[in-house]
Amino acid sequence: MTGSIPSPLAEIRDDLLALETPDRLELLVELGGELAPAREPYASDPTAAERVTECQSPVYVAVDVADGIVTLHAIAPAEAPTTRGFAALLQQGVTGQAVADVLAIPADFPQTLGLERVVSPLRLSGMAGMLRRVKRQVAALTA
Repeated sequence: MTGSIPSPLAEIRDDLLALETPDRLELLVELGGELAPAREPYASDPTAAERVTECQSPVYVAVDVADGIVTLHAIAPAEAPTTRGFAALLQQGVTGQAVADVLAIPADFPQTLGLERVVSPLRLSGMAGMLRRVKRQVAALTA
């Protein structure tokens, strides 16, 4: 793994890794309940954000960058609790962080969460897709 992880994201990862494997999924689902509501225009029209096609569920992400600080907006259905959990994890971990710190998050970050025994490879791929889109959008907004 190359790059660094912003401290809020590292704290969530460490919390997951401190748990027994079956409990990690429970924490991820709990995080999903903390997904902040998206602001307009995304709240009324999720398609105004970018669809994460790697996710089977309709998941959308969009970022804002103001004064070099990132804000992540994510929309994930309640019917997809693990996907929603990762969206919340990512939102909590990158919102309020500097552009350089978000761009430095390693692409393999989802694989470092210790979830490979409790979620499918397809779910991990969706998580990686969310992260890729966030980083790409941040890079595009700051180019």
